[in-house]
Parts: sequence; C-alpha cells; structure tokens
Amino acid sequence: MKILLTGGSGRLGTELRALLPQIIAPDSREMDITDAASVRAVTERERPDVIVHAAAYTNVGGAEREREACWAVNVRGTRHVAAAANAVGAKLVHISTDYVFSGEQGDYHEEDTPGPVVNFYALTKLVAEEAARAAGRHLILRTSFRPREFAYPVAFSDVFTGQDYVDIITPQIALAVQHALDIDDEVLHIVTERKSVYELARRRRPEVQEGTRAQAGVTLPGDVSLNTQRWEALRASWQHDQA
Repeated sequence: MKILLTGGSGRLGTELRALLPQIIAPDSREMDITDAASVRAVTERERPDVIVHAAAYTNVGGAEREREACWAVNVRGTRHVAAAANAVGAKLVHISTDYVFSGEQGDYHEEDTPGPVVNFYALTKLVAEEAARAAGRHLILRTSFRPREFAYPVAFSDVFTGQDYVDIITPQIALAVQHALDIDDEVLHIVTERKSVYELARRRRPEVQEGTRAQAGVTLPGDVSLNTQRWEALRASWQHDQA
C-alpha cells in the first residue's frame, strides 16, 4: 500500500514518519496544499493508494487573528487534497479534531451532530470535515494530541478532553492508516480516556499550575471528550484475527 502524507514536518506527521518509514511525505515547498495545482501534480506523480491529510493550521488563539491563513490551510487545503484523492482514486484519511463539538456534554459519539463551534479554528475544522467528505472514499479521524512535553506553566482544570501526548496517540493513528483500506466507517474517534487538561499536564509536568479556561484569551469548549467504543471494537477484531 502506497501512502502519501501531508503535513509530514508537523507534530503528528513527524511521529507518523518514524512509525511508517515507507510513507511519502513531500515538504510544503514541494506540495503546497493551498495550491490546487501543486497538490494535483504530486498526487498524480505518486499515485498513492491512501492520502493521509495531517497538514493543518492548529494555533487556536492565532486563528482568531489570522483567519484567512487558517481558512486557506484548513478548508481550501482540504478541498484540494480531496479533489486530488478523487483524481487518482486514493482513499483520503483526514485528521480532524474533537473541537468540532461544542463541549457542552462530552462523551461524543461519531454519529453525534457536531457544533455549534465555539471559536474560528473549530469552525474551519468542521468545514474541513465536509470538504473531506467530497472524496469518494474517505475516513475522518477525530483526535487530539499535545507535544511530548506539556509546554505551558498553567493548565486548565475545567477543560475536559480525551487528548493525550502525541507519542501515545500516534501509534493508534498509524494503526488506522495501515488498515485504512479495510475500514468501512467514515468517521472514527481516536483518543484516550476523559480527563482534565490539568490532569493530563501533571503526568509530564508535575509542577504545572492549575488554571481555568477563563484565562485562555479565546473561547474554549468545556468537555470535548470522545467516545472511542467503535475504534476499540475495530482494534479488538484485528487482534482476534491475528490470534
């Protein structure tokens, strides 16, 4: 199976390349996802079976200030990648986020209705999901991850999530990518258990200070934890088949 990756130099892309060394990961100069012709040229040259679309504008606060740049990458970029996937008959694996949900209830299932979004980044990622659905064959992976180390001195105890560190999440994403052509679901949730961001931060930065989302400077959802039963069942079935 030939796999083409966008966003190969990003947080998730770097980890994926280490786990899947055969993956083809052109840099942004070679394949600029905001340029349809650039995306089309690379995909037609490589003709992959699967395109993993991990490139994204992910700075939640910055998205409020740089809306055009965020939209160009997250929405127009995804449209270009979906069109290119169709052009070569590839399956699109689109990396999405738990932020497509409002955060009012938590434990969101794949079939739950997304929105209403609480910030501009979330809006672009929700629209990007619809852009990804334009690919004739697609798999949307909603996930959430942080760098290997928690980067901030304060973590919010009133923001709940299934998020985890990138080295914990990526092996599961890689497993889904390896099985992408066999997965019939169009949406999967890949995260870990529900926890506060403060609880998550303390695992690798015990001295982190407790804060609340009122300090964030941008509106954050309260509980975007995701239900992963569908993904867990798939993993269990693969393990059973191997046994």
